[in-house]
Amino acid sequence: LLCSIRRGYQVYKQVCAACHSMKQISYRHFVNVFMTEEEAKREASEIEVEDGPGDDGKMYMRPGKLIDYLPQPYPNEVAARLANNGALPPDLSMITLARHGGEDYLFMLLTGYMDPPAGFPVESYQAYNPYFPNGAAIAMTQQLFDDMLEYEDGTPATQSQMAKDVACFLKWASEPEHDIRKRWAFKLLVMIPPIAAIIYYWKRHQWTYMKSRKFVFRSPRKPSAD
Repeated sequence: LLCSIRRGYQVYKQVCAACHSMKQISYRHFVNVFMTEEEAKREASEIEVEDGPGDDGKMYMRPGKLIDYLPQPYPNEVAARLANNGALPPDLSMITLARHGGEDYLFMLLTGYMDPPAGFPVESYQAYNPYFPNGAAIAMTQQLFDDMLEYEDGTPATQSQMAKDVACFLKWASEPEHDIRKRWAFKLLVMIPPIAAIIYYWKRHQWTYMKSRKFVFRSPRKPSAD
């Protein structure tokens, strides 16, 4: 799984990052997941980040750090639409949670391009994909082709393999804290029974004297005849 996530990041970096951003993911998220700290630092240092102001009051460019987020392909939404015939490429940080079917939908979308049926209207800048929900005409043309890149681990870069890997990477990116959350949930499930038993015993001990009290009603004495 971790190897697939690492390969998926390579597909995103070399293919998807040309149009799609991942605003919620920083390089520190890679550490101890599919990269070592040194590898993540080296990966981050490949980008230039605007920082500052410096001592002269001006902004300056510096190499990226672990705390920096993945670079965005466009400076703003207007530039993104101008470069894509009016269509806005969605941010992929949480795409598997935002689309019905999650990673399965992404896999089918990336591998499902075909010629449109006779009479189906498709613009010159669009492609036909029956898995795309809005009428099957999609602004993103086919992006994955066999052997278009070379994996670092030597895995054959077929279209289906790249689609599977990038879908796996995007699934992880949607919930990078997933494994940590599950581990904490397991620890809590182990701790809750003894804590509940202690609280129950304390409650019984504290309230025993209240619940065991006995109230007796005594009628007032009648005044004597004397």
